[in-house]
Amino acid sequence: MASVPDEAEDLLTSEPLVAHLATCRDGRPHAAPLWYLYRDGLIEIATTGEKLENIRHNPAVALSIQKAEDGDPQWGMTVRGTADVIKSESERITQRLNEKYGAEEDAWQENTGVRIEIGSVDYWTY
Repeated sequence: MASVPDEAEDLLTSEPLVAHLATCRDGRPHAAPLWYLYRDGLIEIATTGEKLENIRHNPAVALSIQKAEDGDPQWGMTVRGTADVIKSESERITQRLNEKYGAEEDAWQENTGVRIEIGSVDYWTY
């Protein structure tokens, strides 16, 4: 697991932002927006559908996160890592995501938890 620089950790935990998760299956890339949590040097997400199936077949993933104000970019980050489906913790991960993003407590319960071990982080500020 890669060490995440303190400044990047501060950006990852600063506020609820949407990340774009990139997965790949059969040589075809797929990117989709989702909520994320950064905890203890890992990224947690909860997902379903094509993203989840892609992770099951190829755990190599990337997340792109950007903070902008009125369309003016403030900072951006790319996180690359290896995803692991954590079905047994889906409910806890979903609850933490719902709390962070202000969703109803029982929203998104059909999603499956995924933990991403961070391999590398590139970030920049403008």
